[in-house]
This record gives sequence, C-alpha cells and structure tokens, in this order.
Amino acid sequence: MNIDILVRNNIKNMSSYSSARDDFKNEFNKKLIYLDANESPFHNLINRYPDNKHAELKKLVSKIKNVNVNEVIFGNGTDEILDLIIRVFCNPYEDKIITLPPTYGMYDVIAKTNAVENIEIPLKSDFSIDKNEILKLSSTSTKILFLSSPNNPTGNSFNTNDLIDLIKGFKGIVVVDEAYIDFSSKQSLISLIRDNNNLIITQTMSKAFGMAGIRLGMGFSNEKIISYLNKIKPPYNINVLTERRALEELNKIDEIKTNISIILNQRNLLILCLKKLDFVEKIYKSDANFLLVKVDNADKRYNQLMDKGIVVRNRSDQPLCQNCLRITIGTKNENNSLIKTLNEL
Repeated sequence: MNIDILVRNNIKNMSSYSSARDDFKNEFNKKLIYLDANESPFHNLINRYPDNKHAELKKLVSKIKNVNVNEVIFGNGTDEILDLIIRVFCNPYEDKIITLPPTYGMYDVIAKTNAVENIEIPLKSDFSIDKNEILKLSSTSTKILFLSSPNNPTGNSFNTNDLIDLIKGFKGIVVVDEAYIDFSSKQSLISLIRDNNNLIITQTMSKAFGMAGIRLGMGFSNEKIISYLNKIKPPYNINVLTERRALEELNKIDEIKTNISIILNQRNLLILCLKKLDFVEKIYKSDANFLLVKVDNADKRYNQLMDKGIVVRNRSDQPLCQNCLRITIGTKNENNSLIKTLNEL
C-alpha cells in the first residue's frame, strides 16, 4: 500500500518543529555546557528539557518488544498517539474512521474533536467482528479502522485470522489497540508491522506494566508511518520524570511478569466465586485484567457496591452490554472484599 497517498497533503508538505535538542547531534547526556535551549542553568534534576528522541527508553522498549528503535513512538498516554494517527491521515469534514462498538470510547471522542466522522459497525452478539461489513464499507475516504483486541469493555480477543484478513483487505490504516495484550492467551500482532505497511500497533504502560500514573503510551509501525507521527507530535511530549520512572520499572521486568501471573490467577478465582452468585447471569470470557459480568440489575448492584465502598464500572449504556458491570481484577485482599460484599448482597 502506498502510505503517502493516505497522508493529508498539508502534513506531507509541512516541516516539523525543530527544537534546540534536535539541532544538537551528539549524545545528550554528555558532560557539556548547555547554552542552547534557554533553560535554567541551576541543576535540580529537572531543569533540562528531556531527550526529544527518547533514545534510552526506545532502546529498552525495542529490546523488550523485539522491534527496531525507528519503529517506536511514545505518547502522553496512548490517547495522544491515537490523536496523532487521526491528524496525520484524516482530513476534517472529509475522511472517516471505522470503530466496532462496544469499544474504547476515546476513538469516537478523538474523531469528533478532529471533525472526522466515525462509522460504527457493531460487534456481533457474541462480540466477534463483522468482517464482511467492514470490508464492504472500506473506501478511499474511510482512512482508519480501529480494532481493540483484547477489547474494552467486553474483554475478548478477536480471531487472529479475522484481524489478519482486515489488515490485508482494508484500504486504509489499521490500528490494533493492544492495551491488554499482556493478559491475553493470544500473541501480539507486533511482528506483522514489517510485512504490512498499513498496520499500527498501540500498547500502554498503564495496565500490565502498572504505570497508569505516568501516562506513557507506545506505538509501533514501519519507519515511514512513525516518521509522519513524529513530524506532528509535540517536541517534548514525554517529560523527564515519566521517562525516568519508566526506565526504572522496565528494568524490573521479572516483577512485572510475576504481577501479571497473579492477576491471571486472581481472575480465574474471581470467576469461580462469581458463578456461585444467583444474581450473576453471565460472565463473559476475558483476555484482559477485568471481567464483564451480566447481572440481574446493574444499576442496583452498582449502587449497592458503591455504598459498601467498592467502585466498579456500570457499562449498561454500551451496545450489547445491558445490565453489565465491568470489574477490574484487584489484589487478593481486594477481590476477597468484593466477593464477601457480593455474598452479603
């Protein structure tokens, strides 16, 4: 696919902002006298602008994810990367995206913020993809297809063959949002970015990596798409404190893997306990760190749990999710408190 044809003309023709650190070609951490960026000279660990290239963090992440450093982009949360993608490829009031509700709500918010129409193709009743309908609506004006797998709020992963067929058959950019992939039994599609130049994978530090507070999202694609995204991203969108903490936590990858295993075990135990409750009508299969649970009366059960100091998410306003609560897997003690409270109800 010729990616340049999909990119907005004004993006292709513009020059990116050149910061002082872009002009500086040598290693940023060298012991030099920096008089180039109008920063404060008084050293307090945060008086310098961050490395705009995020070289150290990219090197570590690329090693963990088995990609090249030029196939990585970071965002202030994954939402910033999603916004960059829409702004690179979609002309306001002209182009469209496709989403598959129920799904992550920010796709629609970002599209509307950028004056881009969102064509919604609902999932089937079993939360699977209507692949034929998507490909039927694929056209030169439907620039981006957003797929969340594992999906939020349903928790299920989509069929891998369906995803590959869509990547191959869709006429625009396919974004596979893998925010919950570390909890899934299915493999990430990140290895496909080199053979499919219309594919973008997004992941996050917020879920399995336990760093929601630092707001660090990751995007993976071919070098050409990454270069376009870098062209319009703010020059210092990842701050020094975020990068420093990410490096610290990512160097404890064994601890992260242990925590993932604990969550998966707790998920299985929580399912067994929920099945014993008479007001629980269905527990949907989950490949994420949460469960979508259909109950007799979601509003009632949500308020009862709130009264007991337990906050879950009522997803009844979403398509196919009537009377459904989304319950995040907590610690062993938190899950025990939830089960104790539910039994008392």
